[in-house]
Amino acid sequence: MILIALPDLYVYWHYKRRKWKGGFLKRLFWWMPCLLMMAYTLYLACQPDFAPANHYLLDVYLILLGVIVIPKVVYAFCSMTGLLYCRMVRSKQNYGNLIGLLLGVFVVYVTLYSYFIGSRKLAVRQETFTSKELPKAFDGYRIVQFSDAHVGSIPLSLLEEAVDSMNAQQPDLIVFTGDLQNIRPQELDAVMPILSRLQAKDGVYSILGNHDYTFYMEDDAESDIINEEMMKQKQHAMGWKLLLDEHVALKRGGDEIVLAGMENLSQKPEQSRGDVGKTMKGIKEKAFVLMLQHDPSAWKSTILPETNAQLTLSGHTHGGQFQLFGLNPASIKYDEYDGMYQENKRALNVSSGLGGLVPFRFGVTPEFVVITLRR
Repeated sequence: MILIALPDLYVYWHYKRRKWKGGFLKRLFWWMPCLLMMAYTLYLACQPDFAPANHYLLDVYLILLGVIVIPKVVYAFCSMTGLLYCRMVRSKQNYGNLIGLLLGVFVVYVTLYSYFIGSRKLAVRQETFTSKELPKAFDGYRIVQFSDAHVGSIPLSLLEEAVDSMNAQQPDLIVFTGDLQNIRPQELDAVMPILSRLQAKDGVYSILGNHDYTFYMEDDAESDIINEEMMKQKQHAMGWKLLLDEHVALKRGGDEIVLAGMENLSQKPEQSRGDVGKTMKGIKEKAFVLMLQHDPSAWKSTILPETNAQLTLSGHTHGGQFQLFGLNPASIKYDEYDGMYQENKRALNVSSGLGGLVPFRFGVTPEFVVITLRR
């Protein structure tokens, strides 16, 4: 609320109030966008869930922030800084106004590009993981990993393009590393026919991400159980094999590798469901293990010290969704947030994902990853 009001207050106080003496309609016209944005903010704040069921309400709100509020904040900050400098050096030329105007226009460009262009692109990232522990029959084995679909807000055209492109890879295995929904499993109803088309020789396997549970719903305990079970059933209905702290053996002739899927293991204790002991129970020490874990922070904290998994696949970070001049907000919280990371002979691949709760991408293109295993 303060962010919305202060820039208008600054501009009005320094540049408008003397010109509008007695001009009630002019003042009303000036303050109306601010008042409407404050009312919109209050409306969204009163929604029971983490985000409104109709994601367009949130998208429109954030676009308005990006094209109206944030540019005015940037302009007011630059103008105020320039004004203070002018008073220090006793100058009348405030270059902060020009700088603020240019930066404000850039913010508008970033917002519109990110929503209407950047979030609708698709990249196919190719990676190779080499390990002497890989059985010979799996040399050249191709895995397609996709993550963070957030189907409640992803453009359907992007989802259809991604599914067709993944099938065109003719992979041996397709894995989904969590966050299929935004808030509620009903979001899947419109996209199940699309996602059901995914095909791979060894099938489609998935795990749950933090958004696939009921952490962001304000329901009673019984409703939480029903919604989480519904999410699992919908994945099974699409032909996906959901791994819940369990593993399966994938065979090629007399060789096999182990695919292990752990439930979400978060930095937030209240959002951690994963049990690494249960996931790895019965796996031989010398087995080649492909681990699926939504949150990449679990790689160093749990997977490396407590398992023998050679390759871990994760998502969750969305690659920060924004990157400019090498600066990425995800790097503040995560050591591994986008791409392939190596530690000794073991590796972690973090996918930036297809979507997000907010369909906003600048410098981080939606992607799926094709990983080829080699000896």
